[in-house]
Amino acid sequence: MAALFEFDFSIKYEERIKIWLKNKIALWDVIRFCERKGSLDSNMKDRTIVENDFGTFFSKYPNIRHVYFNGIKAEKEYFKRVIPGQSGSERNIRYMRLPSTSPAITQMSLKDKILEWSKIQKMENSIIL
Repeated sequence: MAALFEFDFSIKYEERIKIWLKNKIALWDVIRFCERKGSLDSNMKDRTIVENDFGTFFSKYPNIRHVYFNGIKAEKEYFKRVIPGQSGSERNIRYMRLPSTSPAITQMSLKDKILEWSKIQKMENSIIL
């Protein structure tokens, strides 16, 4: 995100939020809670996963038109846990999975990840999951 929107990656989180809002981008996790050892998605205990309340989110922000997934796990959990409970508030949303920004994912270079993620710069009213 720092490379795409040309800010110092070490700035405070509050300053990052201002930049994202200026560019009409929201950032939210699909998963509100889960148990896992360490930080790897593969260590999540499936039976403990609780998703965020997207019904309320989409009702509160009806102009969201683009959802970008930060990797495979976010996309998988969204379609598994969120979509079945939706009531149509997501009807005009376009979905796209982008490569995980995690440094643990090394199949793609940082340069190539930035190139893929640059797609979000052209889209307003987006959320990154």
